[in-house]
Amino acid sequence: MQIQGSSALITGGASGLGLATARALAAAGAVVTILDLPTSSGASIAEELGGVFAAGDVTSPEDAAAAVTAAQAAAPLRIVVNCAGIAPPAKVLDREGNPAVLADFERIVRINLVGTFNVLSQASAVIAKNDPTGSGDRGVIVNTASVAAFDGQIGQPAYSASKGGVHAMTLPVARELARYGIRVCTIAPGIMETPMLMGLPQAAQDSLGQQVPFPSRLGRPDEYASLVRQIVENDYLNGETIRLDGAIRMAPR
Repeated sequence: MQIQGSSALITGGASGLGLATARALAAAGAVVTILDLPTSSGASIAEELGGVFAAGDVTSPEDAAAAVTAAQAAAPLRIVVNCAGIAPPAKVLDREGNPAVLADFERIVRINLVGTFNVLSQASAVIAKNDPTGSGDRGVIVNTASVAAFDGQIGQPAYSASKGGVHAMTLPVARELARYGIRVCTIAPGIMETPMLMGLPQAAQDSLGQQVPFPSRLGRPDEYASLVRQIVENDYLNGETIRLDGAIRMAPR
């Protein structure tokens, strides 16, 4: 799979892992389309990268379809990277022992899991019509799970369930889309230098980094972006969830 000259659609591309990926793929010659909320900095970033900004919500079929259309109009859409997601805590019981607000659980699952499926579904319908490369490839989809899919901590039932769902659907989706020459992989990042974590005090960031066996630090967004590029360029990577976590296994809390 050649990145040069391909169109790449990146959800959540205005910040964090998505932004690093947008910059890396643009530097490799892709025409980048960023799907992010209207309130994000996606427009200015797309302008910086010579790409396209598609303002929208990943849970909306109409917004996802419009972003896919915009990406395909720029160049053949062959790369999709799903980075959009949220990670608020949501316990089963609150401090007083009352049941969780169900809407909080549903919102996290809807954005992280349903949103991912929505975008890959809309995109694959277009990618399947691409002319194949010499190796039969028509495109590749990279989703984002989390180590919380496997080592969920207290307060993460919704987040872990949503990311566990992303991991669980990787293989069946890859198997289904194989007939079209579309590969599907998932990255499960560990503790990364995202805007949410970078807002913590330095002492807290250092403490989190020290929990990682090696290297004992937070992961960098450019390391995530590098793995995305490797997945795109390696034709034999398919149906796999890859942990990017420095060998960390999360403690209960």
